[in-house]
Amino acid sequence: MIDLRPVSVEGRLWEHVERLGEEHPPIPLDSADYTMVRPAVLAERFGPVLTYMSRVELEVERNILELNLLLPDPPPVDRFFYADVWLPQETHHGLILDKLQCLAGLPAALPDLTTIDFRLRLLGALGKASAVQDVSRMLYYLTGVATEQSAILAYNKLHGGLMELGERAVAATVIGPIRRQERVISRTTRSPPRACGQSWQRGRSGWSG
Repeated sequence: MIDLRPVSVEGRLWEHVERLGEEHPPIPLDSADYTMVRPAVLAERFGPVLTYMSRVELEVERNILELNLLLPDPPPVDRFFYADVWLPQETHHGLILDKLQCLAGLPAALPDLTTIDFRLRLLGALGKASAVQDVSRMLYYLTGVATEQSAILAYNKLHGGLMELGERAVAATVIGPIRRQERVISRTTRSPPRACGQSWQRGRSGWSG
């Protein structure tokens, strides 16, 4: 017999995040082919981009600390998404990019994993009031949507540039998989603001993800 009982917004989001983690696990670190035709040219042309992107991907670990401050009492699905799905994915992106830049002769990434802006600390203290946390949550995820879109554009350009340079192995097995996963995450981060809006109408915010 088919269960026709309505599923809550939170329930649908939990199922979505669970499916996301199962279908898009962290990219295996040994799956990348770092074969480079002209590593020195790659480093000269794309070095600053690789340095920036590897650092930003690895600094997602600090973003989790920020989220823990901003959202002292998050919905369980929020924590499930950003701690168990998003963080492992992004960390692997950073490690893969960092290995690429090191093999190309560039310095290793130096991510800042601990420094949290005073303004975020202040907002986190105010976030103990549920209404403030709701606003912080909405703003953080809206910012995340914009950030993911920017990352996709950057990976598109990097992929195209590497193909033009003849670095097909790196484009196909390093940048290509990361770009695909960023697209999936971008679609997912559009859900939290919509869910927050629905739950605000019920008097309490309801998701992130």
